[in-house]
Amino acid sequence: MTADGVAKLLDGIAHLIGAFIWPVGIVAVLFLFAEPIKEFLASLTEFSFKGAGFEASAKRKTEVAAALGAAIAKQQDQHPETIAQQTRLVGEIVDSVSPRSVREAKKATILWVDDHPTNNLNERRALEALGVTFVLATSTEEALDQIQKQPLQLIISDLGRPRDSMAGLTLLDKLRAIGNKTPFIIYAGSRGLTIIDEAKRKGAFGVTNRPDDLFKLVISVIGQQQ
Repeated sequence: MTADGVAKLLDGIAHLIGAFIWPVGIVAVLFLFAEPIKEFLASLTEFSFKGAGFEASAKRKTEVAAALGAAIAKQQDQHPETIAQQTRLVGEIVDSVSPRSVREAKKATILWVDDHPTNNLNERRALEALGVTFVLATSTEEALDQIQKQPLQLIISDLGRPRDSMAGLTLLDKLRAIGNKTPFIIYAGSRGLTIIDEAKRKGAFGVTNRPDDLFKLVISVIGQQQ
């Protein structure tokens, strides 16, 4: 199965789980497809049912896993084998989600700044499955306006936007200049990895281009604030 095929399959599964085919339908669907997805199912089966009986339920964990898997698979610059390897890590990440993490996530409001918000739909869906609330902005100006309106636990920003190839750093500079210390994560493509040191010097909590790393960073930030 191609990377594009994996992406489409997992994206569809993420939708279906939230709708009506949990849990028997998803098992049947996944077993029909390629080996990377079967391996994903193996890890999914292992962690999905450990949580039965507490707040981070099997269904919640599976929604997170499917969304993260879809986000990973949509990264077109990766080889299918790399996608499969990262997808296998999803099981370990989601299995670490605790009842406390869910309680903390339900209290969190995160501002996500990106001029193409649909590009991050699956990443948001994974965190929304834990209870996170998102506010969206497509420009630095809109982001600054949203920041004035409500308390935020975290800000996630892309790096480049129209007329400013370093818009994420620009926003970070503006916030720190006015004394706003809200944790800040830059989520960008491979170009973002070239400014990790600069971003951290400016006060960023982290920089990544991987959905699984982003998920872990967000859980870490909101866990420190409760």
